[in-house]
Amino acid sequence: MKLSPGAYTASRLPVRLVYAEYFDLVVDAIAAERKIKGWSRSKKEALISGDWKLIQSLAKRRGGKPLASS
Repeated sequence: MKLSPGAYTASRLPVRLVYAEYFDLVVDAIAAERKIKGWSRSKKEALISGDWKLIQSLAKRRGGKPLASS
């Protein structure tokens, strides 16, 4: 079954914009979108609420040792 363009979103209405950011270059916007898509749900929720301290704590490695710097 092939859906028409917009059918995915149309079947999930209403949709709310919860976060937006302005970029001068499209490539920067695409890079930011890809980075955010890889985040956990809790980290995305912290971004939406603007809780930068929680984002920082969620970004810390849980394996114990920090990554070796080059």
